[in-house]
Amino acid sequence: MDDLDRRILTALQKSNRLSFAELAELVGSSAASCMRRVNKLRSDGVILADISLVDPKAVGKSLTVVVTVELDRERLDLVDDFKRAMRAAKEVTQCYMVTGNADFVLIVAVEDVGAFDVFVKTKLYTNPNVRKFQSMISLDRVKFEPRVTV
Repeated sequence: MDDLDRRILTALQKSNRLSFAELAELVGSSAASCMRRVNKLRSDGVILADISLVDPKAVGKSLTVVVTVELDRERLDLVDDFKRAMRAAKEVTQCYMVTGNADFVLIVAVEDVGAFDVFVKTKLYTNPNVRKFQSMISLDRVKFEPRVTV
């Protein structure tokens, strides 16, 4: 990856709706070169997806909760089971396996406290491998920037 690829990635992370001509103007290249490079970045798996970021509050998910989860046993099959369950849980927008006191950190977006209670009862309390969890309700989203500095 060279400097032009980095400039392309930086521009696309701000807006992936740019035409190749607009992108080329921003990064100082030709539209054809930008198209080839973007397609290569996609095929190489550098660009994971072209998506629209939706404001959770605008679609009725006004409560964001950060949840740390500690598993009872760390057998590979049980960890994989937990990962699968979190991937399938529509309320979980992000899930990270981490080091430290917790095994996982979840970002949960729901309508309200009642919906979070349902999530806890159906996804955490029912999982026999969840030893304990701690939830922290977000009061204010200070920064939301799903970009990587390249």
